[in-house]
Amino acid sequence: MSTTETSREATEVNRAVARRFYEEVVSQGRLEVLDEIVAEDGTDAAGPALGGGGRAGFVQHITWLRQAVEGVTATVTDTVAEDDRVVVYWTIEGVQRGEVFGAPPSGRRFVGQSISTIRFRDGQIIEYEVLPDRLGIVQQLV
Repeated sequence: MSTTETSREATEVNRAVARRFYEEVVSQGRLEVLDEIVAEDGTDAAGPALGGGGRAGFVQHITWLRQAVEGVTATVTDTVAEDDRVVVYWTIEGVQRGEVFGAPPSGRRFVGQSISTIRFRDGQIIEYEVLPDRLGIVQQLV
Protein backbone atom coordinates (compact mmCIF):
# COMPACT_ATOMS: atom_id res chain seq x y z
CA MET A 1 0.00 0.00 0.00
CA SER A 2 1.39 3.40 -0.94
CA THR A 3 1.82 6.27 1.51
CA THR A 4 -0.98 8.13 -0.29
CA GLU A 5 -3.34 5.17 0.11
CA THR A 6 -2.40 4.83 3.79
CA SER A 7 -3.00 8.55 4.35
CA ARG A 8 -6.34 8.36 2.52
CA GLU A 9 -7.38 5.36 4.61
CA ALA A 10 -6.42 7.14 7.87
CA THR A 11 -8.39 10.20 6.76
CA GLU A 12 -11.50 8.06 6.18
CA VAL A 13 -11.06 6.39 9.59
CA ASN A 14 -10.91 9.86 11.17
CA ARG A 15 -14.06 10.90 9.32
CA ALA A 16 -15.89 7.79 10.59
CA VAL A 17 -14.74 8.42 14.17
CA ALA A 18 -16.01 12.02 13.95
CA ARG A 19 -19.43 10.74 12.86
CA ARG A 20 -19.47 8.24 15.75
CA PHE A 21 -18.83 11.09 18.16
CA TYR A 22 -22.03 12.87 17.11
CA GLU A 23 -24.21 9.81 16.50
CA GLU A 24 -23.24 7.64 19.46
CA VAL A 25 -21.89 10.05 22.08
CA VAL A 26 -23.84 13.28 21.61
CA SER A 27 -27.15 11.91 20.31
CA GLN A 28 -27.28 8.59 22.18
CA GLY A 29 -25.36 9.61 25.31
CA ARG A 30 -23.02 6.63 25.11
CA LEU A 31 -20.18 8.12 27.15
CA GLU A 32 -18.32 4.79 27.24
CA VAL A 33 -17.57 5.25 23.52
CA LEU A 34 -15.29 8.16 24.50
CA ASP A 35 -12.82 5.62 25.96
CA GLU A 36 -12.46 4.19 22.47
CA ILE A 37 -12.49 7.29 20.27
CA VAL A 38 -10.80 9.98 22.40
CA ALA A 39 -7.13 9.79 23.31
CA GLU A 40 -6.46 9.84 27.05
CA ASP A 41 -4.71 13.20 26.61
CA GLY A 42 -7.35 14.54 24.20
CA THR A 43 -8.61 18.06 24.75
CA ASP A 44 -12.09 19.47 24.37
CA ALA A 45 -11.90 23.26 24.20
CA ALA A 46 -15.05 23.48 26.36
CA GLY A 47 -13.76 20.98 28.95
CA PRO A 48 -11.64 23.36 31.07
CA ALA A 49 -14.53 25.84 31.32
CA LEU A 50 -16.64 23.01 32.72
CA GLY A 51 -13.93 22.03 35.18
CA GLY A 52 -12.06 19.22 33.45
CA GLY A 53 -9.38 18.47 30.93
CA GLY A 54 -8.46 15.30 29.08
CA ARG A 55 -11.08 12.67 28.41
CA ALA A 56 -12.92 13.81 31.57
CA GLY A 57 -13.47 17.19 29.89
CA PHE A 58 -15.34 15.46 27.06
CA VAL A 59 -17.49 13.60 29.59
CA GLN A 60 -18.33 16.85 31.37
CA HIS A 61 -19.15 18.65 28.10
CA ILE A 62 -21.49 15.92 26.87
CA THR A 63 -23.07 15.46 30.31
CA TRP A 64 -23.78 19.20 30.53
CA LEU A 65 -25.19 19.26 27.00
CA ARG A 66 -27.50 16.29 27.54
CA GLN A 67 -28.79 17.81 30.80
CA ALA A 68 -29.32 21.28 29.31
CA VAL A 69 -30.95 20.04 26.10
CA GLU A 70 -33.62 17.36 26.44
CA GLY A 71 -33.75 14.92 23.55
CA VAL A 72 -30.62 16.41 22.03
CA THR A 73 -29.74 15.12 18.59
CA ALA A 74 -26.70 15.98 16.55
CA THR A 75 -26.92 15.35 12.83
CA VAL A 76 -23.79 15.52 10.71
CA THR A 77 -24.62 17.33 7.48
CA ASP A 78 -21.14 17.42 5.91
CA THR A 79 -17.49 16.74 6.62
CA VAL A 80 -14.24 17.92 5.12
CA ALA A 81 -11.28 15.74 5.98
CA GLU A 82 -7.60 15.89 5.21
CA ASP A 83 -4.73 14.14 6.93
CA ASP A 84 -5.25 14.39 10.70
CA ARG A 85 -8.10 16.95 10.64
CA VAL A 86 -11.83 16.73 10.10
CA VAL A 87 -14.16 19.71 9.92
CA VAL A 88 -17.73 18.71 10.75
CA TYR A 89 -20.82 20.71 9.83
CA TRP A 90 -23.68 19.59 12.02
CA THR A 91 -27.13 20.46 13.28
CA ILE A 92 -28.14 20.30 16.92
CA GLU A 93 -31.73 20.22 18.09
CA GLY A 94 -33.67 19.58 21.23
CA VAL A 95 -35.65 21.23 24.02
CA GLN A 96 -33.84 23.65 26.31
CA ARG A 97 -34.06 22.51 29.95
CA GLY A 98 -30.97 24.24 31.33
CA GLU A 99 -28.99 27.41 30.72
CA VAL A 100 -27.60 27.57 27.19
CA PHE A 101 -25.27 30.41 26.15
CA GLY A 102 -26.55 32.51 29.04
CA ALA A 103 -30.23 32.01 28.17
CA PRO A 104 -32.26 30.69 31.13
CA PRO A 105 -34.26 27.47 30.69
CA SER A 106 -37.20 28.16 28.39
CA GLY A 107 -38.66 24.77 27.52
CA ARG A 108 -38.45 25.79 23.85
CA ARG A 109 -37.39 23.54 21.02
CA PHE A 110 -34.50 24.88 18.96
CA VAL A 111 -32.41 23.95 15.96
CA GLY A 112 -28.90 25.29 15.50
CA GLN A 113 -25.94 24.95 13.20
CA SER A 114 -22.39 24.26 14.37
CA ILE A 115 -18.98 23.71 12.87
CA SER A 116 -16.41 21.63 14.69
CA THR A 117 -12.73 21.12 14.06
CA ILE A 118 -11.30 17.82 15.22
CA ARG A 119 -7.68 16.68 15.11
CA PHE A 120 -6.72 13.01 15.33
CA ARG A 121 -3.78 10.84 16.27
CA ASP A 122 -3.87 7.12 15.49
CA GLY A 123 -7.63 7.20 14.87
CA GLN A 124 -8.47 8.93 18.15
CA ILE A 125 -9.55 12.49 18.84
CA ILE A 126 -6.79 14.62 20.37
CA GLU A 127 -8.29 18.11 19.90
CA TYR A 128 -11.91 19.16 19.64
CA GLU A 129 -13.38 22.63 19.24
CA VAL A 130 -16.95 23.57 18.34
CA LEU A 131 -18.13 26.87 16.90
CA PRO A 132 -21.92 27.02 17.35
CA ASP A 133 -24.23 29.65 15.90
CA ARG A 134 -24.79 31.09 19.38
CA LEU A 135 -26.84 34.06 18.18
CA GLY A 136 -29.16 31.92 16.07
CA ILE A 137 -29.72 29.51 18.96
CA VAL A 138 -30.25 32.19 21.64
CA GLN A 139 -32.74 34.04 19.42
CA GLN A 140 -34.90 30.90 19.45
CA LEU A 141 -34.70 30.60 23.24
CA VAL A 142 -35.59 34.09 24.44
